[in-house]
Amino acid sequence: MRFSSTILAACLGLIVPGNAFSERRLDRSILEKKAEGSCSGEQPPSVAPHKNFWGGLTKEETRDVLALLHSEAVGFNLTTAKNATSRDNKIMSVELMMPNKTEILPLLSNSNGTPTRYALAAVMFGAPEEAYLQEFKVGPLPITNASAVLPFTFANTRKNPKISVANPDAQDYATFNLKNMKDAEDVTKKLWNLTVDDGLQVPLAFAAPVTVSEDKVIMWQGFNAPVTSIYDPISLLPLGLYMRTDITGRDPSKWKVTGWVYNNEFYPTLDDFRKVMNEPNFKSLGMNVDEPWAHTRTQGDAMPLDNTPPPASVQAGKERFAVDEEESYVTWMDFSFYVSLTRDNGLRLYDVRYKGKRVLYELGLDEAIAHYAGIDPVQSGTCYFDSLNGFGPTMISLVKGYDCPAYSHFLNVSQTTGETTSTQKDGLCMFEIDKGFPIQRHSWAGYTTVTKNIAFNVRAIYTIGNYDYMITYQFSLDGSIEVAVRASGYISSAFYAQNEDYGFKIHDSLSGSLHDHVITFKADFDIMGEANSLQKVAIVPTTETYKWSGNQTRKTMKAVKSFIENEDEGKINWSSNGGSMYAVVNKDQKNKYGELPGYRIVPASGVAYLTVEDSYITKNAAHHTSHHLYVTQQKDNEIYAVGAYNSLTPEDPQVDFNEYFNGESLVQEDIVVWFNLGMHHMPHTGDLPNTVFSTAHSAMTIEPFNYLQGDPSQASTQQVLIKTTDSQAEITRYGAQEATCPVDISQLNPDLSQYSNSISVLKYPFDGSKPDRA
Repeated sequence: MRFSSTILAACLGLIVPGNAFSERRLDRSILEKKAEGSCSGEQPPSVAPHKNFWGGLTKEETRDVLALLHSEAVGFNLTTAKNATSRDNKIMSVELMMPNKTEILPLLSNSNGTPTRYALAAVMFGAPEEAYLQEFKVGPLPITNASAVLPFTFANTRKNPKISVANPDAQDYATFNLKNMKDAEDVTKKLWNLTVDDGLQVPLAFAAPVTVSEDKVIMWQGFNAPVTSIYDPISLLPLGLYMRTDITGRDPSKWKVTGWVYNNEFYPTLDDFRKVMNEPNFKSLGMNVDEPWAHTRTQGDAMPLDNTPPPASVQAGKERFAVDEEESYVTWMDFSFYVSLTRDNGLRLYDVRYKGKRVLYELGLDEAIAHYAGIDPVQSGTCYFDSLNGFGPTMISLVKGYDCPAYSHFLNVSQTTGETTSTQKDGLCMFEIDKGFPIQRHSWAGYTTVTKNIAFNVRAIYTIGNYDYMITYQFSLDGSIEVAVRASGYISSAFYAQNEDYGFKIHDSLSGSLHDHVITFKADFDIMGEANSLQKVAIVPTTETYKWSGNQTRKTMKAVKSFIENEDEGKINWSSNGGSMYAVVNKDQKNKYGELPGYRIVPASGVAYLTVEDSYITKNAAHHTSHHLYVTQQKDNEIYAVGAYNSLTPEDPQVDFNEYFNGESLVQEDIVVWFNLGMHHMPHTGDLPNTVFSTAHSAMTIEPFNYLQGDPSQASTQQVLIKTTDSQAEITRYGAQEATCPVDISQLNPDLSQYSNSISVLKYPFDGSKPDRA
């Protein structure tokens, strides 16, 4: 992003010499000319070496695909998405179908040609009595008479391409709920002095997923207090009354309420509960109310000097990276990569190269699940699969100076949901930053050497219901890449009654509901070619007797090197005490010392896999969450660890990750690593009103491992050597320009008046808390 408003009449980074210091410098006139040149003109654009094979559909391609899907020749009998009800057939999404790696690799070698392009379309068939969703391959593109619409099954382990949707009729459910709330008005009035007219809610959005068993579709829902503010603290307002409904079939007249729960007691009918309520010793358990404690605004005791301007990152001069915006191709220092966006998974990176050599073919998010636990039937039966809504449509406009430094390079992002292509302004940011600590330093008698730690970040934020996920890919001067996830937003809380084993009491009638976040990433490594292996180095305690030690034994430790031989060994947990290292290496390309060059995978911050074993909610849909780390042989049809629609048919999911593991060799094969970030979250009082990014954090570092000849950050000119004597310091710099460019003051005070954002996507599968909000 370029800035051209009021200029701050100051320069950053100038050193004022003192009497005790001398400095070895370039001639100042030469320095000023160089600085002047770096301050003027436009940044030369980055020119991609080839087309972005993973880029989105063009407007023309999208238009023609939609027209073909609506044509009589296809026979889908579609209703225009904006006019469709749950009883119609409609297009859910249209996007580029990612090309196969085996098709792309030859094109990366010679930079000539383009792959045959196809679209991927998801269609909801609501007209049949048994509603279903299905994906289709559309193409080749551009659309001609030779183009076809075919069922897409290539990436599915599920044999039936039709994915059943057990609860498609949101409007009917909302109407049904309204009737149930009206029938219970005397109960809700007595418990909380609330009725539907007061805004009492039974949000369908918190029923995730429904239970399908023995041909019965069962849904548990909880009553929630009204939201009376501009904020959305609905997930902080449970009231402790839960209703079970049988919503089997699509005839609302056959739906019925089959049970009630209050204070961990089950009542088959509402009359049964009324009888207990009318007993003299019955006491209401209280309620949660939308008040300032639940609002994300300034509150609490003032902090000393907090209202004065804090330190801020600024950009002096031009950006030190380049972006080919047409091809979404980025270069920074020795790194280059392509950026892609998908509906299901959001931001992905392709053809990630370091010093001209590809180290990753693909790096990106596959899924984020949140599995809850609690004494009540809602918390104990909730697991969100967030890719169901799609991460792409949930990318929010980033706030300059808050989500990213104001000087960041912002990019707009586009998605086609339904039949509408919408553009999210400033949905992606890229920026350099000084990490606040040096990447290397050392002091000894007579000298100190230290190098600045400059990193490059690519960032997106997804707002899915009550949670905001920040995903950052950070590239460093040492050749490493950190993948980081931070979570903020409103917790999905529980009513406090008898929930002590599942959470802390954090407000008057509120419990923080214990849950696991598991965020899964795919990393397709290509280290000096596609033939790679996964090396394990275990640091183990041992007792040794050496030739020189006589009969004495020594307690010590040693490195035990081995390889993950096949997919049967490919499900891995991080060892206790961090005692094992894993690296993707190339056994056929030993370095000059005989060691195997590669990239190591190591946790940078807390990681987690799912605590619940054999969950009755996820069944076969979340086998990607049982370990920290997985490795499989690369297959074109094994695209993701989990399908976006897995939660709809968990017994027979779209993708059963377990089926990827069939004993195939992992030695000098094209291999893929899948790793889980996440956290075990037991909310405490500090999670109100929102969980904070600083603690809800998980990260993985992918770092060179016997891959380079020395530390590459030593090549940076952003370092200094200070030789000291008794009387003075002699400073050696290495050609880095001083920051003499004027700084745009808008970086310190960004104008937020033009900020615009779309409505966040609510959690599975719809809002529907009232008929007029369905």
